[in-house]
Order: sequence, then structure tokens, then C-alpha cells
Amino acid sequence: MDISIFAAIAICVIALFAGFESVLDSFQLHQPILVCTLIGLATGNLTEGLLLGGQLQLIALGWMNIGAAQAPDAALAGVIAGILVLTKGASVSEGIAIAVPLAIAGQVLTIFVRTMTVGLAHYADGQAEKGSIRGVESANMLALGLQGLRVMIPAIATLALPASAVQGALAAIPDWITGGLAVGGGMIVAVGYAMVINMMATKTTWPFFFIGFALAAVTELNLVAMGIIGVALALIYIELSPQFNGGGGSGSGGSGSVDAQLDAILEDY
Repeated sequence: MDISIFAAIAICVIALFAGFESVLDSFQLHQPILVCTLIGLATGNLTEGLLLGGQLQLIALGWMNIGAAQAPDAALAGVIAGILVLTKGASVSEGIAIAVPLAIAGQVLTIFVRTMTVGLAHYADGQAEKGSIRGVESANMLALGLQGLRVMIPAIATLALPASAVQGALAAIPDWITGGLAVGGGMIVAVGYAMVINMMATKTTWPFFFIGFALAAVTELNLVAMGIIGVALALIYIELSPQFNGGGGSGSGGSGSVDAQLDAILEDY
């Protein structure tokens, strides 16, 4: 599957910013749902890119840094899987299967890069003692650039591979490996949902979770319809709950703005 020079350059830029965002988290461009969609847009395969990114995002829900523990790298997994599926002819299922080992490889790579930047942190400290703002900025920009290159260089190498070589390598992988990786990815999706619900669940939100699961099981509503229903229920709850309309309740005692009351409730959890 041949792509234009413009598409190849766009993919490299996407990979660079995905590496940036893996440490910045400002726009979440390292998330598979965004990076695969952008690669799909650049290559003219938007639907397939969105499909791949959405399924990989379900797996990445369970990937998060806890303390000093580094999570699998969603940026490298999303970029390389997107390139293989959208430019090299791999199927979406193959892209999902290889995403997990790619994320583990990216985890090792980002740990290596972060270890390298320790020296840059000491350099920035020295520049700060001298009062050199430009020196501190240069250290920060160099460290950020290394994170971007960490994803962009593998992306360039993958783009340079002939599609026939990629297809041959994928065909050489035994079915029990790809099948096992696919099953493992599905299990990670369940763990990811469990972790998200564990952080969000309270005695107030549990009924809404049960309503959502019931509607998903007995209706044919898609995610857009379910999202609209969820937002509507949240707005109705805020409108009727005494906590938010001045009728008393816990938190701020019914006084103050809705934002202040919401902040007080969130602090309780």
C-alpha cells in the first residue's frame, strides 16, 4: 500500500507530537483513539483509523503510571500499529494483537530516555543557579525532543519497510501467538474498565452505572445515544438534587454556587 510523501511527513509529525504528549498530557495526542484517527486522516483511511484507535483505546484504559511505575507506552503502540494497519496492509485484528508487545517495547524505551534526561535535569539546575532562563528552557526542550524522537524514529523505520516484508513477518507469526495476544488484550480492556469504575464509583454514581449496563444489554443503542442519555441523566440529577439547587444536603450545606458545591463533594471522595 503506497502512500504519498505528504502523508509520510504527516505521519512523522503525528508520531513526534505523540512522543511529546506522552510526557506533557496537554492535548492527549498520544492516546490511540487520537493518534490512529490522525494517521487514518493523513492516509485517507479515516474510518479504519478510528476503528483501530477506538479498540486500542479500550486496552489503553488500564495503562496508567502509578508512582514511579511506568505504564506500557500507548504512544508507540498506537503509532506503529496505525502505520502497519493503515499503510502496510495489516488487518485491524493484527494491529490490535501486536499493540501490546509494542507497548511493552515502548515502555522499555521511554524508561531509557527518561534515565538519559536525569543528566539534563542536573544541567537545568546548574543553569537555574546561574540565573540562565534560556539554559533551563534549552534543557527542557531537549528532553522533550528526545521523547518525540523516541516515537518518531521507530515510525520512520516502520514506514521505510516494504509492505511485502511486513506482510511476510505477520504471516510468519503463529496463530496461537496472535490469538493469545488478542485474548490478552480483551482481558486488559476489562481490567481498564474496572480501574476506571473503581476511581469513579460512589454511592451516588452506582445507580447510573447499573442503568447504563442495563440499557446496553436490552437495547440496540449505540455509544452516541448512550452518551446523550448519560449527559441528560447527569443534568437532571444536578437539577433535582438538593445538594446543587440550594435545598440543603451534604457537602457545602446547600449554600454557594454549583461549582463550589461540586468541588466540596469531589474533595470528600
